[in-house]
Amino acid sequence: MRIQMAVAVPVLLLAAVVSGQENHTQVKDRGDTKELNTQAYVELLRSDLKRQKEQIVKETMQLDEKQATLFWPLYREYDAALTKLGDEKLAIIQDYANNFTTMTNEKADQLAQRVMALDDQRLAVRKKYYDLMKKSLPATLAVRFFQVENQIQMLVDLQIASNLPIVEEAPGK
Repeated sequence: MRIQMAVAVPVLLLAAVVSGQENHTQVKDRGDTKELNTQAYVELLRSDLKRQKEQIVKETMQLDEKQATLFWPLYREYDAALTKLGDEKLAIIQDYANNFTTMTNEKADQLAQRVMALDDQRLAVRKKYYDLMKKSLPATLAVRFFQVENQIQMLVDLQIASNLPIVEEAPGK
């Protein structure tokens, strides 16, 4: 429950900002100011979410000093890898928002392929860092981390998905 409350508000706002973005050409017509403001707002929400997530992980892991010394550098590497994937997810969502009203079968397929590739990449990162963590820490701690990580990620994904409209075929297609 604590995880859900801490993550829900920033993620809901992030999803609303991204899914409500205007068509790219409209942004260009108004200048880059709105786009830059939106990017700054998204980054602010992401940094807030990261702080909350790190606090949840810290409280849940209950590491002693030696374990913390081994865990936190791996966590930061893992988080950096996930941030890169998060950038790609944000780009996919923005592409979806920009093409929502003119969605073609080809564009829908392209977006679906990008999402599935991103899911594969995220799983590969999780596997890599699970293996690294269990080499340095007891497997129970590595599993504990990935349980919490999985819960948080599922909440983030649910919040984003629930704020994106269901795809429809463009009129006349």
